[in-house]
Amino acid sequence: MPSTLYIEPFSGIAGDMLLSALCELTDAYEEIKELPSRLHLPDGKIEIQRLNKNGISCRHIKIIDTGEHGEHTHTHDHGGVPHTHSHGAHRHLSDILNLIEKAHISDGAKEIAKAIFLIIGESESRIHDIPLDTIHFHEVSGVDSILDIVGCAVLLDKLDVTQTFADPVCVGFGQVNTQHGKLPVPAPATADILKGIPTYKGEEAGERCTPTGAAILKFLSPRFESPSRPTKAIAYGPGQKDFEAANVVRVSLLEDDIETATSIWIVETNLDDMSPELLGLHFQEGLLEAGAVDFHFSQVTMKKGRPGLTLCALTPKENRDAVAEYILENTTSIGVRFYPAKRRILSRKKITLETKLGTVLAKETETPSGSKKRKIEYDSLVGLAEKHGISVSEAKRRIEAP
Repeated sequence: MPSTLYIEPFSGIAGDMLLSALCELTDAYEEIKELPSRLHLPDGKIEIQRLNKNGISCRHIKIIDTGEHGEHTHTHDHGGVPHTHSHGAHRHLSDILNLIEKAHISDGAKEIAKAIFLIIGESESRIHDIPLDTIHFHEVSGVDSILDIVGCAVLLDKLDVTQTFADPVCVGFGQVNTQHGKLPVPAPATADILKGIPTYKGEEAGERCTPTGAAILKFLSPRFESPSRPTKAIAYGPGQKDFEAANVVRVSLLEDDIETATSIWIVETNLDDMSPELLGLHFQEGLLEAGAVDFHFSQVTMKKGRPGLTLCALTPKENRDAVAEYILENTTSIGVRFYPAKRRILSRKKITLETKLGTVLAKETETPSGSKKRKIEYDSLVGLAEKHGISVSEAKRRIEAP
């Protein structure tokens, strides 16, 4: 039966924290212990720890990379969670996708895991300006990160998650040690993945959000609003490091939504004295970062026959004021109007597709009659077009050609 989650990353979010919480919700500890063998990763070892975080007793899924010659003791602090890594060759995206494809897990879990890794790969490709097929991972190619992501994929598929709510993400501040040296917090790849997701720094220094945690959350396409429905179960996923605030992510399983229509706010303004070029990509990216989930422009005829535009942005209630203020700060408008509305949305999930030009990330939705619709994510299409030196429209034509 489809499930709805509510994720509260008030102390940050990492792959192992989400894995621990999802494991608690599904009581799937024995299944997760078998994951290294199902993935053909003999270097992976899973232990279940009981941790106490500021009075919250919870179990933590600790993944150890034993390496080729026994356990390594070298660790680095990653997202508030010390991780152990092998020092073998870094895996390329293709290596990881192949590993997932050969794993003894459900097809649904494979698609989820591949989609999450593709989110990370596309981010790394943008940050390092390296083609997606040749990018090799650093922090997320180790056994621990692979098991974190694939483990979450298995449990998300088990829960059949079709809708997710979430609160803004605490990312921390300061610097973090990486393979590339010291980098600002959040690290560049994490910051890139978190575009469009509301975040805040918090009060304690350190990396509170990892690339794996960010990518899993991004995959779930959460709505950043408080759900108005009862809770069926609550689980806590702890990080190993202790902060003043409890270092846990809380994941709740919600009751089925009786009302299929969900609340959204519409923020509008009319513009007749602003150059359209100032409403281009930079403005639109900022609008999404402010909290809009969608927007459009409509041509209108205003008073005295002047041609103009109506900007209409959709946003959850908690982002309404931020979206309104962004519009007032970045347009010639001297006032906006907003009002609540209801909308009905189809259940959707992100999947990977193998095409003639390479692997792409797509969105699959299900209609009320049960039929499936698929649409390739634009950023993935752009990546393939750049890789093959062709236009985006030509890449789309070649992929869709029989």
